[in-house]
Amino acid sequence: MSVHRFAFDAAYRLPGLLFAVTPATTRVEVGESELRVRFGLWRLRTTLANVAGCEVTDGFAWVKTAGPAHLSFADHGVTFATSSGPALCLRFHEPVPAIDWVGRIKHPGATMTVEDPARLQAELDEHR
Repeated sequence: MSVHRFAFDAAYRLPGLLFAVTPATTRVEVGESELRVRFGLWRLRTTLANVAGCEVTDGFAWVKTAGPAHLSFADHGVTFATSSGPALCLRFHEPVPAIDWVGRIKHPGATMTVEDPARLQAELDEHR
């Protein structure tokens, strides 16, 4: 299993701390057949086969990404951000739960500001 840490910008640390989003409580894990994301109080878990594709993105507005996990009202994607970018944006074949604890809201994609999004992308591409 490989572990990918989140990149923390100084401006994101205090808002993140209010929601238990710290370097100790955030990570992306890629196992033999499963992807797991921990982001403070939030979790995302899916099979690697469910990852339809991914791309590196950048340029996130602090006000739209700092603090807790964020839900996009445009496409229902979830964002786990600890910096303004770059990040890896994943698309799923089947939407997955993450932002609510009962799993009623499902996300067709997830964006994560890991330290090395290109490395995570390459690893996920190997599994597809």
